This record gives sequence, structure tokens and C-alpha cells, in this order.
Amino acid sequence: MQNENRRESNMSRPFKVLGIQQVAIGGESKEKLSKFWVDLMGLTKVSDYKSEKENVDEDILSMGNGPYKVEIDLMQPIDPNKSPKVHDPKLNHIGLWIDKLEECVDYLTKQGVRFTPGGIRKGAAGYNVCFIHPKGNEEFPLCSEGVLVELVQAPEDVIKALG
Repeated sequence: MQNENRRESNMSRPFKVLGIQQVAIGGESKEKLSKFWVDLMGLTKVSDYKSEKENVDEDILSMGNGPYKVEIDLMQPIDPNKSPKVHDPKLNHIGLWIDKLEECVDYLTKQGVRFTPGGIRKGAAGYNVCFIHPKGNEEFPLCSEGVLVELVQAPEDVIKALG
């Protein structure tokens, strides 16, 4: 009976989580993070992103190819005393490829999931994104239980490969 309920719930969900898009790691120094992830582990830096509003200076690395590529974002705060504190916790957030981002956000909001302010917007890598808040509140009690989760609109090649 429990499996049937789970299947019914899955059938009514208007979106699909396709895979991991990114893992964001924060630290006080991108140099130290880069020493490990680029110099020692061999990942490739593909771009960088800086936002005063988001208090972040980040290097965007990649591993894998095509639709199977995963980003590793190395983030340091522009001002360590301001929020958001992208370096605390060190594993800042994970990003998930979503096939239908707008439908996903609408569905999850109706279920009582709390999102961070800002709604759907362009992310550092150019995809539409939004974030599930790590903590619930009275109005939206459901959350990702302590982990910031970025939902990322998957491009067609990723949807085709992973869908």
C-alpha cells in the first residue's frame, strides 16, 4: 500500500529531478579551495562570478562532459562579516537539475515548501534558478532541513540525456 501511495504522489508531481547540477563549497579563500580542487584534483576552471548583492566571489569549475557535466562552485565571501555567509557552512548548497522549474516551484509552494527571497532568476552559470530555504517557518513549514538546495532549470540536452 505504501508503494502505491508513493507512485500516486509521483504521478501527480508536474516535474522531475534529473540529477545533480552543482555542488557549492564555501571558504575564506578561493586560493586555498582552488589549490585542492584545481591543482590537486584536476578540475577545470570555466568561469567566475562576483555579486555584491549575494556577497559572493566564486570560481566555477567543471567535471565531466556535456549533459553529464557537474559544476563545483568555489565561493568566498566578498565581506566575511555580511550575509549571506557563503563560507558558512563549508558545503554551502547543492544544485539539482529540474526539467520544469516553474511548475516545480508552483507545486512545491502549494505543498508548503519555503523558498528563499528572490524567486526564479538567472544564476551564476546562466540558467534560471531558485533556492529552497534550509529552514521552514509558520507560513511555509516544509524545507530542506538544514541544507540550502538550488533548483536549476535543465537545458534541453540535459533533459534529453537524463530525463
